[in-house]
Amino acid sequence: MTYTLTTTVDLAWAETLDRTRDALAAQGFGILTEINVRSTFEAKLGAEAADAVGDYVILGACNPALASRALAAEPEIGALLPCNVAVRRNRSEKTTTVEAIDPQTMVKLSAAPAIKEVAGDAATRLRKALAAFE
Repeated sequence: MTYTLTTTVDLAWAETLDRTRDALAAQGFGILTEINVRSTFEAKLGAEAADAVGDYVILGACNPALASRALAAEPEIGALLPCNVAVRRNRSEKTTTVEAIDPQTMVKLSAAPAIKEVAGDAATRLRKALAAFE
């Protein structure tokens, strides 16, 4: 089962991270949270764990209009918000991967018709953000 929308690009990790933020903003997503997995692993688990994961940031992206519609339809869906977008690159790799949770995953968990509409809109926007790398 695929549960992410993914693109792999031949760009440096830092540049990919910046371009990911810009591409998400162009699609109406703001970044609510940013988790630097590498830094967290280094602080909590040591340098070896940080080196094993490589450069890895999780962006908590949110489109307020879509989130509002989803929460109005089904308040419990908030447990799945915001949309996580991971930008990752292992030290041994030459490319950087950008992955977003596929909003259609929500549809599998909810019977609400409005959730299906919101997920479709969010998926289209996330696909456009990832296509910005092409």
